[in-house]
Amino acid sequence: MSTQTEQKVERVLVAPGDKLAEGDYRILTPTTAYRVGNSYYSSVVGLLELNTQEKSLKVIPLKGSYYPRVGDVVVGIVSDVGLTNWELDIRAPFPGILYAVDYLGRAINPSKENLKDFLDVGDVVVGKIEVFDRTRNPIISTKGKEFGKVVGGALAEINPVKVPRLIGKKGSMQSLIESETNCKLVIGNNGRVLILCEDKQYEDIVVRAIRKIEVEAHISGLTDRVKEFILVEKVRRGLVGNERRET
Repeated sequence: MSTQTEQKVERVLVAPGDKLAEGDYRILTPTTAYRVGNSYYSSVVGLLELNTQEKSLKVIPLKGSYYPRVGDVVVGIVSDVGLTNWELDIRAPFPGILYAVDYLGRAINPSKENLKDFLDVGDVVVGKIEVFDRTRNPIISTKGKEFGKVVGGALAEINPVKVPRLIGKKGSMQSLIESETNCKLVIGNNGRVLILCEDKQYEDIVVRAIRKIEVEAHISGLTDRVKEFILVEKVRRGLVGNERRET
């Protein structure tokens, strides 16, 4: 306990059931830590950040599946087609539901129209979690010009808890990748990333860069390493020369 009082913030690796602290603390991550009486425990494998001055604690999970939240952007894959809605695999314990009236902007007559004509199993959709209250599956909306069926591009997946590192502070990491490759990234909160490149040769570089970020997210200096990695890959593939000729 003496080390906790000497430091403002203590960072410790914890496992499910590990005791985190005693006393009166604010839990900043209620999905990964819980209170029993006067004690606090972790519900995941993660990194405990215990702030003894502000009397707060949080556990940042090192691994975990996606848990939907209203407003999240998700990249889903159609897994089932019903009469009036589609089910989407959103990498969560439960499927997302996309209603035909939302996607088409009008009501549908199931006796005359087949939803497979619009979206079929395996199609990729970008949408937003519109409703989720734990009593039913999350409702997905595709309203908005940035949402809808995906045509073209490549998909990559990353652990959902690493998504903030892929985006970076104020979008810095995402901007770096996009500027160095002329690709656009659509990053879902569920850990799926849509990669849209003008030059398809860059898709593999971006996928490899995303893998590097996932593996090395906890190591400092990641931005510089990713930038160097992309440059090395461009040189190795002869893409830097092509870019110089274009400019």
